[in-house]
Amino acid sequence: MEKKRIGVLISGGGTNLQALIDACEKDEINGEIAVVLSNKEDAFGLERARRAGIRAEYVKWLGMAPEEYDEKLAAILKDEGVQLVVLAGWLRVLTRHFIEHFNNRIINIHPSLIPSFCGKGYYGEKVHQAVLKAGVKVTGATIHMVDEGTDTGPILFQEAVGVLPEDTVETLQKRVLEVEHRLLVKAVADFCERQEI
Repeated sequence: MEKKRIGVLISGGGTNLQALIDACEKDEINGEIAVVLSNKEDAFGLERARRAGIRAEYVKWLGMAPEEYDEKLAAILKDEGVQLVVLAGWLRVLTRHFIEHFNNRIINIHPSLIPSFCGKGYYGEKVHQAVLKAGVKVTGATIHMVDEGTDTGPILFQEAVGVLPEDTVETLQKRVLEVEHRLLVKAVADFCERQEI
């Protein structure tokens, strides 16, 4: 079966991206990462991609309207023949225009058990801060399809992570991230096995 072409959008360090790069290299995913795009020039994930021989680009905002920016992203992804878009620490809400280009072919990872600690304002360390502040005993990670809402698309995979009494944002984030890596690889592998993409 022909390998699916994957585009990854990042805004930071790219540890989830690295999990995907490693899985593709080990043939755990029937896909190849065609391009990595970032809205942050200093995102270390761009360097991770370049080291793996993957096209990596910072897409400058330049005060564009959100729709115009998303059209620019979509054009690059389409130019690379991308069939699946993975949001791996992408810290911008995509417009309807972008989603229409890749309808039912965009997945996102979120560091909590949706519907808890998600939606507008919940990203990165802010999620773990909110979890600790709330005093809940369980958090986790969620992989979901992307729709026009924020963290509202259909859930593909979830896994719980216990919150320990001594947890800090850093220790909790580290344990959740391990689950994120595993679930993301599983979700992308599952998606790439589908014939109809």
